[in-house]
This record gives sequence, C-alpha cells and structure tokens, in this order.
Amino acid sequence: MRAAYIAQFGPPEVIRYGELPTPQPGPSDVLVDVDVSAVNHVDTFVRSGAWRTPVPMPLVIGRDLAGTVAAVGPGAVGFSVGDRVWCNSLGYAGRQGAAAEQAVVPVDRLYPLPDGVAAADAVAVAHPATTAYLALFTHGRLRMGESVVILGAGGNVGSALVLMASLAGARVIAVAGARSAEDVRRLGAAEFVDYRDPDVTARIRDLAPRGVDMFVDTSARNDLSEAVDVLARRARIVLLSGLTTRPELPAGPLYTKDCSIVGFAISQASIDELAEAAAGLNRLLASGRLRPPATEPMPLSEAAQAHHLVESGKATGKVVLFTRPEAVPGG
Repeated sequence: MRAAYIAQFGPPEVIRYGELPTPQPGPSDVLVDVDVSAVNHVDTFVRSGAWRTPVPMPLVIGRDLAGTVAAVGPGAVGFSVGDRVWCNSLGYAGRQGAAAEQAVVPVDRLYPLPDGVAAADAVAVAHPATTAYLALFTHGRLRMGESVVILGAGGNVGSALVLMASLAGARVIAVAGARSAEDVRRLGAAEFVDYRDPDVTARIRDLAPRGVDMFVDTSARNDLSEAVDVLARRARIVLLSGLTTRPELPAGPLYTKDCSIVGFAISQASIDELAEAAAGLNRLLASGRLRPPATEPMPLSEAAQAHHLVESGKATGKVVLFTRPEAVPGG
C-alpha cells in the first residue's frame, strides 16, 4: 500500500511517500480502507519529535481518518465490512498512523460515520471538535447558564467550542478577528470581541461585570494575567495549546477567588473519554450542525507540503489528505 511515513524525526522534509507492507489486523482490530486523513498541529509535533511518544519506525504519520471497513478481527465486535467509520487516535503511543491507503484501528478507537456525512467533513472536525468537547465537559465541567470566554473563536477548535458551549446553554463571549464575527454569532456566540481591540480585557469585563465562569484560549498565547483578571468566583481556566509558552501566574488573585487552572493534551485522553466525545460529535455531525469552517484538500503524496503549510500557519483551511480524488467533495 502507499503511505506517507517517516524513518526519523525531523522537519517536513523527512516525510516520505511510497510503498509499505499492508498492515494486518489483530483479533480486536479493524482494517480500514482510508478515504481521507487530516493534518493537525500535533501531527507536526510527533513528526519533529517535539511531542515525545513511543512510535514504531518507519511511522505512518497522522492520527485522524475516515474510510470504509475492509476486514474485521474475530474479537472486533460492532463493525462489518463496508461500514463507514472514523478514528482520531492513531500515529502515537505505539500505534501506526492514518496517512495511508489502509490502516489498522483498535476496535475501541473506531466510531461509525453517520449517514450522509462526508468523510472529508468528519475527518476535518475529528481532532478540533474532540479537543473542544474535552475542554468544555471533561476538564472544564461546563454547566448550563455559565459564561465562557473563547479566544481564537474563529479557528477550527474555537468554532467547535462556540457551537458546543452555546448548545449546552452557556453564554459565549467569542474573541476573534473581525471577519469571523458573523460566523461565530451564527454558531451561537452571544457576544463578540475583536482581538485587535486595544483592551480586550476591558471589553470582556464590560460584557461580564461579575466575571466569567470559564476561559479557554485556543490561540496559544496563554496570557494568564488577562485570564485571571476576568474570572468569576470558582471559575476555571482551561489550557490546551501553546506547547512552548511560559506565562506568569497571578497566584494571589487566582486562589482568593477560588479559581483553578486545568491543562490537558488530547493525546492523553482515555479510550472512554474519546468514546464519549465521539458520541457527542456524531450527534452533531448527524444533525448537520458540526462542519469545518473550511477545508484544504491535498493528495496523500503531498503530505510533506501539507505539514509545511500547517506548521507555518499558511494553510487556508483544515488540511485533509485524500487517497484518491473522489474521496473529497468535488474531487
């Protein structure tokens, strides 16, 4: 089979495209014919070695895929040949990746793709929307009626946060670029703040004079002084990006308001946490509410260039790699 893989850690140039042996499913595995895979920032961390995780070499890169079941191990209950499926946890912790014509997926990491949902749409939202779910509900303990500030609300993770938080009954204050204002309001944001405003913190305080219950920054700035300043009593800050940031912590104001900070990496989510998030995503996918803001399809053979685009911030949408043109809408 053809695959995008690495034989050593390094820059995007270490990615190769060529033939590898077809993977063989074990008793509790499912072999999937991959239609599309995704390129996430965390994939560049694994490829470069910045995120240390046990991986086999050569390593097929990527963690998210959508495709069709080709074979099922005898202990892989719940799936049949021909089922449309998706997965978002390959390519790390000893597992081979998703950027190939075929991939082996442990059955407890595989989820059904709802009828009528395009594989490219599902794979584009798999990572950002799962991240959003874990941030809001697993780690942030969001409750109906609470207020949430979301920085970077116009991005892939940010837009999923806005949608999920608003559907959960939260009041969302979205911080993003002006061109995203209409989009985030359509997703359910009650208030919008342009991140270029000279005093974003003051604008948030004006909109929530009693403070906010949760603060989530997807922009990787992690300005904890700004965050703590707008928190209500017993509010939470959720950290999920900014691998190299080292912000100062205003500990006094944090603890005297009974507030807390929790950080998480999706790579360390448990199987049960991922499955719970997947069930929530599938409901939103089936309803048509959850879709990527934009996608940038590229052939699997251009995986190295795809990593360049994501790593440099030059991608114009969520980058997805297709194994054949018909796997993406309009292909």
